Amino acid sequence: MKNVLVLISDPARPAVNDEAVAAAVEALKMNGAVVGAPDWLAPGIACDVPFEGTGASVTLAGIDAVVLPTEGRRKRLLVADMESTMIHNEMLDELADFLGLREKIAGITARAMNGEIDFAGALEERVGLLKGLPVGRLGEAATRIRYMPGGATLIATMQKHGAYCALVSGGFTYFTAMVRAALGFDVDAANVLEHDGTALAGTVARPILGKEAKLTTLQRLAGERGLTAGDAVSVGDGANDLPMLKAAGLGVAYHAKPAVAAEVPARIDHGDLTALLYLQGYRRSDFEQRKDP
Repeated sequence: MKNVLVLISDPARPAVNDEAVAAAVEALKMNGAVVGAPDWLAPGIACDVPFEGTGASVTLAGIDAVVLPTEGRRKRLLVADMESTMIHNEMLDELADFLGLREKIAGITARAMNGEIDFAGALEERVGLLKGLPVGRLGEAATRIRYMPGGATLIATMQKHGAYCALVSGGFTYFTAMVRAALGFDVDAANVLEHDGTALAGTVARPILGKEAKLTTLQRLAGERGLTAGDAVSVGDGANDLPMLKAAGLGVAYHAKPAVAAEVPARIDHGDLTALLYLQGYRRSDFEQRKDP
């Protein structure tokens, strides 16, 4: 069948049961679709419901419901945002905490990620407030990094099946290098915090990697591998991720800001990062299981 409705729940809170699947099937049939036999990708966690026709809006408690074309589901390139996507943290907010500026800088971060203000300008404003912060504080901030569940398994599984995995962030290379190594990404790209070896200068090296740079990176990485953007899956949560989310064959809004979730059809609000594998049709038995850092 040409389409599939993928039902996914948080592995820590399995919610995809026979009743949920039956409700989804009924919603599709009510919308005039011809529905095939459900295919369990992971009992209690993920199930494919193949169908022909028009997809229906399916709302089930604790379950993400995403409609996708069945053709070309499995992708060969992953481009992932870092902050609030692969990790829980916003690292600028963590640095601001050392200066008693967390609330002020977090407010700017939230507005930028929701698309209310320009990303580059917001980045420069926030970094400017950190001028004079001792470089050693970067290492202290890094100890606060908390990884999103499922990230290590996501990367290992896609690489096992031949995909290239890139971490692309509007944050800073100091932290992306650590996250790349911890999760096993093939490459990372981010902004460079300028300093004199002792204290932050309060500036970011040019050019600033923002939303257009993320899109360009996706397109470049695809081209270098003889792929198209359609062969990629991208994942992010903020407004600066929107261009790459919209360009990829599968763009996933992961626990995203409202303005982002409203514009991206594939939304994961409940599942962990292994949801990206289920969206691509991987079964749990296909996973290369890795413990999160």
